[in-house]
Amino acid sequence: MHMPSHPAVIRATVAADGRLLSADAPLLALQQEAGGELGEVLAIPQLAAIARLAAKLGIGVSRPVVAAADRGDIDMWVRAKPDGASIQMAIIDWYERPPAAVPVDLAQRDMDIAALSEGWTWQIDTQLRFQMVLEGQGAQGILPGTSPVPGSPFTSYFELRPDGEGDLPILRGFAQRRAFRGQSASLASDAAQHFALSGFPMFDLAGQLVGYRGKALPIDRAVMAPLAEPEPAVLYPAEFGKRLDRSLRQPLGRIIANADSIGAQFEGPLRPDYVGYANDIAAAGRHLMALIDDLADLQAIDRPDFTVIAEELDLADLGRRAAGLFLVKAMDRGISIVAPEVEASQPAVGEFRRALQILMNLVGNAVRYAPEGSIVRIETGRAGEQAWIAVLDQGDGVPEDSRERIFEKFERLGRSDAGGSGLGLYISRRLARAMGGDIGIGDAPDGGARFALLLPALD
Repeated sequence: MHMPSHPAVIRATVAADGRLLSADAPLLALQQEAGGELGEVLAIPQLAAIARLAAKLGIGVSRPVVAAADRGDIDMWVRAKPDGASIQMAIIDWYERPPAAVPVDLAQRDMDIAALSEGWTWQIDTQLRFQMVLEGQGAQGILPGTSPVPGSPFTSYFELRPDGEGDLPILRGFAQRRAFRGQSASLASDAAQHFALSGFPMFDLAGQLVGYRGKALPIDRAVMAPLAEPEPAVLYPAEFGKRLDRSLRQPLGRIIANADSIGAQFEGPLRPDYVGYANDIAAAGRHLMALIDDLADLQAIDRPDFTVIAEELDLADLGRRAAGLFLVKAMDRGISIVAPEVEASQPAVGEFRRALQILMNLVGNAVRYAPEGSIVRIETGRAGEQAWIAVLDQGDGVPEDSRERIFEKFERLGRSDAGGSGLGLYISRRLARAMGGDIGIGDAPDGGARFALLLPALD
């Protein structure tokens, strides 16, 4: 559990050239831990990036931030606003997550799994997509009838199962770029067929991870029978979220922070291609972090005891917040986001954090898939006992016969890009319904799709 350890608001002033002019004690301590001092360049790359963005745009921006510290990771919500020749920063919701000791048997994990003589061989890229499938020596007759198709998601073929301690060895291996073994899985098309998966990482000449190659060893059904009858609607045990955080989020946060530091060239100029490598690493890390967030949310909402908080919300305010979070990404594609006016208000009931999460997914999808140079609109209103907020784009829209299928797990309507996991809309609808609402799809007046979040209205 995240525990607040500092006052609600921590303030700082950053000069136009990036120097930290003033800072409250917690932030100053973090600056010193990162190797900087007061009056020197802000050494926390995530905060420095937000300050530069606010200065470049000339408007206030807000962002969630995860900063790595020796004592653990720090979650923050940061607001930066230009003030003359400086940037005023306000950090709210400062939460520290202490690191957990992770005993690792490296010798066992790095066993030469390629020496396995049975099973069939698979290979996947860093986006967990099949690249090839080959039968191994002596494996005739054991490859399932419907083989994985190159380019198809690994998780659409295998349903992964946690080990006795709630870990997924394959995800832990990915996070640490090491070999893994003992990953239990069943076929998504036939839960009675069980496999033990093992794999080892593959790197290119520059040392970049390009994927994994491994073996799928069939397991006798009688031996694996207990796994064939899991608790209904519960895919992972209660500790899965904590272990996911420990095994993946913390090391990924440090990878992203270090890559951002390299890309920002705080230690001096670098070759342009090295800066590009650092930016690619940071982008890939953020993509994996988003996938981890989706998996953690999936674990939470599929539990029978999942609940949400009933709070008073302003859907118009949430729309303005979501628009602000995607402003830069939209500008990069020449897309304009039209958010509700500052004076607009649409009261509703739901959980603030979850409602914002849904809107970020809807607005993010619109910005990602709408045509360049188009407009994304965010509108609010009320219909009877329900308040609504809608995101309208000018893209291709969603065919009527696919408007329910798009809410299924891992469904991306044939998209082959690496833009998402196919879980966002499934999670968003589950969250909306848990708050007494729903998500609907329709046609936008100017063409494109209209996604609407409906929640109970507040009188």
